[in-house]
Amino acid sequence: MVILNLCTNAGFGIICSVTGGSTLAAVSSGSISSTVGIVIISIIAMVVSFIGYKFLHQYERYSWIFNLVAIIIATGVGGKHLSNQVEQPAASASTIVSYGGVIAGFIIPFSALAADFSVYCHPKVSTWRIFAYTYAGIFFPVVTLMVLGAAIGGATPNVVSWKDGYDRFTVGGVMQAMLLPAGGFGRFVAVLLSLSVIGNLAASIYCISLNFQLLAPFMLKVPRSFFTIVYTIVAIPVSIQAAKSFFDSLENLMYLISYWAAGYVAVIATEHFVFRGADFSRYNPDHWDQPTKLPTGLAAIGAMGIAFGLTVPCMSQEWYTGPIAKTTGDIGFEVELVLAALLYVPLRWVELKFRPI
Repeated sequence: MVILNLCTNAGFGIICSVTGGSTLAAVSSGSISSTVGIVIISIIAMVVSFIGYKFLHQYERYSWIFNLVAIIIATGVGGKHLSNQVEQPAASASTIVSYGGVIAGFIIPFSALAADFSVYCHPKVSTWRIFAYTYAGIFFPVVTLMVLGAAIGGATPNVVSWKDGYDRFTVGGVMQAMLLPAGGFGRFVAVLLSLSVIGNLAASIYCISLNFQLLAPFMLKVPRSFFTIVYTIVAIPVSIQAAKSFFDSLENLMYLISYWAAGYVAVIATEHFVFRGADFSRYNPDHWDQPTKLPTGLAAIGAMGIAFGLTVPCMSQEWYTGPIAKTTGDIGFEVELVLAALLYVPLRWVELKFRPI
């Protein structure tokens, strides 16, 4: 699980670096290359995550305000072109389901990161309050930006300046082209938009550093900040190369490997509600680093693994479309979620017979 979580975080982190770096390059009209932009974005994010949770929390607490204002301005300046959409065939049930799968692949992996941040909440804080804040913090930005992104993407081929910007700098070029009529102020707003990825990237780097510590017991003795630096050193050249040759492939790969998170959610939820009776007192946090006092994990691995085998025919991705998905659209996440939960019950029951923990 830790390795899968590391890969997911690292991959999405690289995507953030490339997007932010290309936007900086677009703002400078090429005087700053995407390579330099990636380095700038990565180092700033590393510094934010390096300092620790308290600083990261305060950064996330206020940075979204500037991001929101920048997005509103960009939409206002370039909004007159949004109605100039490319003609598309009527949406079918399968394409709608597949689009839902793409969104799930982007959002569900957060479930594996949530505890890295919620652990700092006061124990007496209402669980419903934490849920409401988390759900609202994901739902409203994602829905709003997905709709806006779809509108911008649909108009880009029909707006010459947007199309040119996309061809040169991908997403960053489009945002720069949208803000071009605003002159110098538009460039400033575009810079703010390029920096907006730092929030996601810094949080990802923070989680990655914690995941490294969980790979092996001896790694707990290594300071978290060390892994922050290691990831950044590795991620910068990978991001630079991704921007040049395999960015689209990386995005497709990330959507493909994100299916594991659906099984993870299913197993955790089933354990909590079915086997622990939704009672937090039935967990002993002092045992977190004592394997002999924890479940073996075989039931979880078995449930997710078997479910994934049955999920593959239901996948619909750029690189592969399963036989079932050709008819239904991408229902891989739904199948993984349901099957993993159903399979975990008997497998966990057997596991409890051998280790009643």
